[in-house]
Amino acid sequence: MQIGFIGLGKMGNRMVLKLIREGHELIVWNRSEAPIENLKTIAQNLKATKTIQELALSLQKPRVIWTMIPAGDATEEVLSEVKKYVEPGDIIIDGGNAFYKDSERRYEELKTKNIKFLGIGVSGGIIAFEEGYPLMVGGDKSAYEHIIPILDSLAKPKGGHAYFGTGGAGHFVKMIHNGIEYGIMQSLGEGFAVLQKAPYKFDLQKVAKLWQRGTLVSGFMLDRAVEALEKDPKLDNIVGVIAESGEAQWTVEQAKEEGVDVEIIKRSLEFRRRSQTDSKVQNSFAAKMVAALRQAFGGHEVKKK
Repeated sequence: MQIGFIGLGKMGNRMVLKLIREGHELIVWNRSEAPIENLKTIAQNLKATKTIQELALSLQKPRVIWTMIPAGDATEEVLSEVKKYVEPGDIIIDGGNAFYKDSERRYEELKTKNIKFLGIGVSGGIIAFEEGYPLMVGGDKSAYEHIIPILDSLAKPKGGHAYFGTGGAGHFVKMIHNGIEYGIMQSLGEGFAVLQKAPYKFDLQKVAKLWQRGTLVSGFMLDRAVEALEKDPKLDNIVGVIAESGEAQWTVEQAKEEGVDVEIIKRSLEFRRRSQTDSKVQNSFAAKMVAALRQAFGGHEVKKK
């Protein structure tokens, strides 16, 4: 299929490359030129445009335009520009970590113009390029059905996709996914911190590798802990400053609206915020582990000593 793709950050550039390798025709735009030039060295048949208008006019109808932009003002700005050049029947996809109420608003607004909107939560981090992306879809159901070949390609070999409902349903599911992710990472960080302080001088890498072998805590995030400990067994080179990108806060706020207690997610979020200013937290093994996990699965920068 032909796809217009906007946003070539850590996730976007890998998704574009995967789609090209799966035989799709990609026409891309990015604010800066460097990611485009880097991609062209790998995918010579990549087409790039100088403007969003040029991208839209280059696409066959019905257009499929996928944006992969950080949530907030940047997404709003890009989508406002895209809306100028699309027509009834075209499909706009927001694959960033948008707040679900923003996706709901965009869906309803575009629906009045007969433009189809999808909000897709994309998970899997940078390793999903090889493993396959899990894709949480909300919005126009006919648009979802139209782009199934694209989603199938992104999901290969071990990922998947599912449609959850209209409006912001996909981004709602992704929001909760990320809130749970905070709790899992925090639990691993705290557990390994206790092991690290124990009187037995445990080899943490050895513990983690055993836990991979069929235990109840085995899984994606523990595998990333093994990778982090292989690189730096004591995490001595990391300062435990942990960024937070908004989804856990949205989860806490939504839970409050619904009268649901989410103490683990809430505490995990508070810990991250303390790590940004509190040197005691920054020097804790738990904070170092969480920071290392973020780097391992998402390519997020860690502060080095």
